[in-house]
Formats: sequence, C-alpha cells, structure tokens
Amino acid sequence: MKRRLLLPVAVLLVATAAPAHSVTTDDLRAAAIRTAATRAEDVHVEGALPSGATYVMDVPADWNGTVLLFSHGFRPPGAPNPAQNVTDPATRDLLLKDGYALIGSSYATTGWAVEHAVPDQLATLDAFTERFGAAGRTLAWGQSYGGFVTTRIAERHPDRVDGTLSVCGLVQGGVANWNSTLDPVFALKALLAPDAAVPLVRFPDRATATAAADALSTVVTEAQNSAAGRARIALAAALHNIPGWNDPSQPRPAPTDRTAQQANQYSAVQGLLATAAFSWRQDTETLAGGNPSWNTGVDYPAMLRASSAYEEVKGLYKAAGRSLADDLRTLNRTPRVTADRAAVDWMSRTSAFTGRLTKPQLTLHTTGDALVPVQTESAYLRAATAGGSRHLLRQAYVDNAGHCTFSPAEQLAALDTLEHRVDTGRWGDTGAAALNSLAAQVDPTTPARFTAYRPTAYPRPYDLAHPGDAYRP
Repeated sequence: MKRRLLLPVAVLLVATAAPAHSVTTDDLRAAAIRTAATRAEDVHVEGALPSGATYVMDVPADWNGTVLLFSHGFRPPGAPNPAQNVTDPATRDLLLKDGYALIGSSYATTGWAVEHAVPDQLATLDAFTERFGAAGRTLAWGQSYGGFVTTRIAERHPDRVDGTLSVCGLVQGGVANWNSTLDPVFALKALLAPDAAVPLVRFPDRATATAAADALSTVVTEAQNSAAGRARIALAAALHNIPGWNDPSQPRPAPTDRTAQQANQYSAVQGLLATAAFSWRQDTETLAGGNPSWNTGVDYPAMLRASSAYEEVKGLYKAAGRSLADDLRTLNRTPRVTADRAAVDWMSRTSAFTGRLTKPQLTLHTTGDALVPVQTESAYLRAATAGGSRHLLRQAYVDNAGHCTFSPAEQLAALDTLEHRVDTGRWGDTGAAALNSLAAQVDPTTPARFTAYRPTAYPRPYDLAHPGDAYRP
C-alpha cells in the first residue's frame, strides 16, 4: 500500500501476475487511474441488488485503481443485516487514506447464506464496475464466515479476483465446521446428562433448539461447581480445540494454570451452546433439508490426544481424582449421531472446499479463537496441499485471544503482503518479523503481534480433495 510499503513493488505499475479479466492488467489500471483523476471528491454509494441484498461502496477521490471486495461474517437469522465493506471504522479510514475503493454487500439472507453470499458479492463487483469502471486490481477479503465466502470466490470464481485474504475464516468448510460443532455437545451430554432428553440434531423448529440449548446449559452450569464436572467440561472443550485464553478481556493464564484455563473454556462453551451448537444449527438444518453432521466412527480418545488442550485435560482429571480413561470409554460407547445423506450431499456440494486455488490466498488467524479455532487453518492447508495449490497459500498468525481480534495495522500488513504477491508473483518474506515490520509502519505506537505458529491438526477435516472424507454411516 502506497503510503508505507517497503517491499520492492510499484503498486500501480508492476503486473507480473495473471490478469483477472481478458484485457491486460496494465490497461485496466491505466483506465482506473484516468477514472480517478476525473473525480474531485470522495464518493459514498448505497444501493440494492435484484436479490434484495444491499451494497455499500466508498471510493476516494484519489482512488489508486484497486478495489477491495469485503465479505462480512455470520449473522443469525433475524439479526440486523446491513451491507458492510470493511471490518471496522479505523481500518476503513486507513484504507481510504491509502486510496483503496471499498465495496461489499449484505447478502440477501442471514444465517448460513451460502447460496446467496457469493452471487451477491459478485453482483456488487459488477455494480461497482458499471458505475466506476473496471478496477486495475481486485482483492477479495472476508472476516469469519466472510472468510468462507472469500475462499469460495477464490476456488469457484478465480477469474473475478487477483488474490484473496481470509481473516479468521471458516476455511475448514461447512461439513467440517458442523461436525466439529457437534463433538463438544455430544461429549457434554454423554458425560453430564446421559439420560436427559436433549436432542443434539434434527430440530423441527427454533423453539426446540432453544429449549435443548437451555437444558444442556443448565447442566453445564451445575457441573462447573465440582472438580469432576470442570474436568469433563474441559474435555468437551478440548474436542473443539477451545483454547484456555479465548477472550482479550480475560487475563492470560500461565501455561500451567489449569484452573484459569478451564474457567475461560467454560465461558466459551456456554457461548457455543447459546449460538452455533443449537439455534444456528437448526437454521442450517432447515437449509440443508436435514442433519448434515455425524460422529459415527469417531475415535474420541485419539481426538483428545491430538488436541491442543490434552495436557490441561489430563491435569484437571488427575486433580479431580477422576478416571479420564473411563470417561473416554463412556464417550466411545455412547450411541452415535448419524447424518441425513441428502443433507450431507447439499453441504458438501455448497460448502466444502476443493483446495484448488489458481490465485494467491493469504489467511490470517488469532491463536486464541474459541468460535473458529485456529486449527481450521490446518484443514485448509491439508486441502490445498492435496489440491495442488500449496504454493499459492500462505498462513499468518497473531498472538491474541478472541475471534477476529486484529488491529487495523495487522490487517493492513496482511493486505500489503497479499498485494506484494499479486504484483510480483512471489510471496517474499511472510514470516512474523516481516509482518510485524509492515504493521509497525502503519502504527508504530501499537505493538504488532504476529507470531511464528503452527496449529495442531484440525480434528475432523472434510474436503473434496480427499475422497476418504466422505460420509459413511
């Protein structure tokens, strides 16, 4: 980005990557520069698409020819659904100051809006081109569920973009996401309320899902009052890789402070029960035409051993005088949840990734994310490796708790890095030190937190590059 980028690029003049459209990239950028030169003031545009989605566009007077297509995160059914073209106001101000055009839509529907989000985003890009002319470069980026949307654009519509950035994204895909959301609640019910009539899937309506969530939440609240109950909650959290520090408002626990780690996980588990595990699942099941999740054949002891929280769980069980082996045997003996084949097929068709990129993608994640655990990045790395596009993917990590808790400087450093790859055809240095240096150029007053990090394996990956991931009842 032109104000501070120290990498050896000329943002508007160098084009070694393949163009996104049939005309040359140089032609598009020259046209974009001419268009920008005729405008004397910033332009803010709001409008509606034929689908019913709304869009918002901000184009600075000194537009540099690059448009950033932003995909927003998950919005529960019934929640407000405004159009959004950037993550936060501070990041917007920095990007506009640098001359970037910012665009994005609301999506026509809320919830798991997989059938509307990508078409609405591409229609927003079309509306931008019709009004302002073709961009010299198009970078798609998205946050949380929007990272999922962005990766779908990357895999299925690479001709529309020059590169993509997934920020705290659901890059494990939909099938894996809902399977991994099932595991912790399955464990909670099996270990804390084995005889309770609490459904975990196939909710006929929102009221049923809400009642089930409330019932299991009450059981978890009671369990938190005993050492054995706390150990079991930590076990359930570990199956989802919920970290022991997952909210920036929490004090960061010492590595061996199991009590504080578990207390933080307890809060995150209650949040999961109140949102994704029940009410959000019910809406998604309605779209899928049934239950798209299963845990048949899952080896829970093996999953726990591979978890980032394994040592914590062992310590808590030992302190409680409870047999971890007994509870794991109970889990493996508990009757499993089967999926509905048609729902799995729908989710696989609409929401699973191929791992086949043809344009560069950078992903960015915090290390302490409870809602979309950092292990999702392992899932997409696995897919891209099998899909033959590992060389186009880079992954970066910020040492912070919370979901999508990045500073504006860290976000701009990631965009800088992607832009460098698009302009030069080379990734260059994507290590933590280089990214921290870029972030410091944006805001030298705030320490950047990029870190060298390698997440543990995603517990139950599912992608279209691995035929063995297919559902088997």
